[in-house]
Amino acid sequence: MSSKKRAQTAEPSETPAEPSAPETTTNEPTQENNEESSAPATTESASDRLARFKALKARHNSSKKENLQESQHEAQRMATNPNLLNALNRKHAIASHKLLKAETTADGDDFERKRAWDWTAEESEKWDKRVNKKGRHKEDVAFQDYTQDSRKVYKRQMRDFKVDLEAYQKGKMEAIEKAVEMGGLDIVETEDGELIAVDRDGSFYSTADTSNMQKKPDKEAIDRLVNDLEKAEAQRLKKRRERLKKDDDGGDVTYINIKNKQFNEKLKRFYDKYTSDIRDSFERGTAV
Repeated sequence: MSSKKRAQTAEPSETPAEPSAPETTTNEPTQENNEESSAPATTESASDRLARFKALKARHNSSKKENLQESQHEAQRMATNPNLLNALNRKHAIASHKLLKAETTADGDDFERKRAWDWTAEESEKWDKRVNKKGRHKEDVAFQDYTQDSRKVYKRQMRDFKVDLEAYQKGKMEAIEKAVEMGGLDIVETEDGELIAVDRDGSFYSTADTSNMQKKPDKEAIDRLVNDLEKAEAQRLKKRRERLKKDDDGGDVTYINIKNKQFNEKLKRFYDKYTSDIRDSFERGTAV
């Protein structure tokens, strides 16, 4: 009986071990599915890379073409002389003006009156003011006196001078803040909410030079001053060369420098009347 029970108990332990074989068969389809899913992903990534490469290549070609066109346009602009274009435009305007004047005169109309129809009263006044200013400028070119010359230099420098309003406002605010800290100014708020600086004893900005006592010019201002001095010196030397070239009579060069030329001219003024016969005799002797 005991042996039969052992046989019966041993049989159930051996029978559950048999279903382990089908597990290996179930794993095979899953591996095949994974391989099939990885293959389309690889092909999709390759197609994406190919499309991106084609897009980059097309962009490169388009940018290359645009750069070539811009370089050609730049070469054409550099080859074109702007002075020549301005001269042609000026000649065209003069020719149109003369043609219109001839046609108006042939019809028996007043040219100035007909041309004034195209302008308003304000534009006409501005134009007359500009013409008068240009005429005064032409008359003011020649040297009159040193005061007038200094005035022209000052006007030219002021025309080229650029006011730095930001630096001015910054310096002004710094001065106001410093005066407030020292007690020279009081900040008062109005009904509208605006802040106003009130000078109690009248010591803040009492003179016109107060803000410039500790003023230190920046590098740009110093460079601008140096450039103005260099331009003035170059203009002076240019005028001097033109004056010397104008005074040159084209004769024999009897001087080694400007000072020597001036000294020789002074000698001529005083001694030519005594040495002219001797000089003529020397010239006749060399000619013989």
